[in-house]
Amino acid sequence: MTTSFQNIVIIGRKEDPRVGEPLQLLSQHLIKVGASLLHRDEIAAADLVIAIGGDGTMLHASRLTRESGIPILGINRGRLGFLADVTPDEMITSVDHVLSGNYTTDTRLVLEARLQRASGKDEVAFALNDVVLQRRETGRMVDFETRIANRYVNTHSGDGLIVATPTGSTAYALSCGGPIIEPHLDAVVIVPVCPHTLTDRPIVVSADRLVEVTLLQRDETKAEITVDGFSLGGISPTDKLRISAANKRVTLVHPPGYDFYEILRSKLFWGRDSRNRDKEILES
Repeated sequence: MTTSFQNIVIIGRKEDPRVGEPLQLLSQHLIKVGASLLHRDEIAAADLVIAIGGDGTMLHASRLTRESGIPILGINRGRLGFLADVTPDEMITSVDHVLSGNYTTDTRLVLEARLQRASGKDEVAFALNDVVLQRRETGRMVDFETRIANRYVNTHSGDGLIVATPTGSTAYALSCGGPIIEPHLDAVVIVPVCPHTLTDRPIVVSADRLVEVTLLQRDETKAEITVDGFSLGGISPTDKLRISAANKRVTLVHPPGYDFYEILRSKLFWGRDSRNRDKEILES
């Protein structure tokens, strides 16, 4: 099979029985069709990364490929994941389509989170999904201030704040009442987490806007910053969190028939008879 994706790395948790079997099956098939399978430590030489698992596996793959721009194809073995769009039943057929050149790609916005310390030492991380300010080690609310493009927006009280990409709009931000954003839009959604006032609502802004968050002094409260679920560190009132669009994006590969709205219907049970929906949710 002639393909531009000759050198391939497969990523997945082999010890997970939901992943191990399709991973082995796919490995055997790729060797059979003449592809070269590389180890994870050879990823810099890869033409394609295939991630088998849930959105966590896709996020891990995005961290490995962000600098190089190597495209990622996702095989879904998770639960409610939106990133990996190929089902196990379609895996071999979809991979063959991709290897034969029958595929589409889309590039996903990545956020750069820069935690500026009063000491002058910055902490930096990159998010395909979201950057989150959240309270920690206490039941007390946190107070913080937001600015967008150097303009004061609001002073908030609550459990925290989510700044999410369109990709991340269907993750934590969605569970906190944020809107779903089409993946191709250059936009960022800012979602308060359990705000103290009901008038503190999500807002969507252009991705070229700098978002700044400052923690305000409040007795017996602590907060930290997480980036795609990993801690960037604690934040204090003397620090400043600056969130902007990164200069590199993540490229996803899709087989023929990819439909973002079909994924939403499948995961969120849209378009189904409401009389049967509750039963389907319980059985899923």
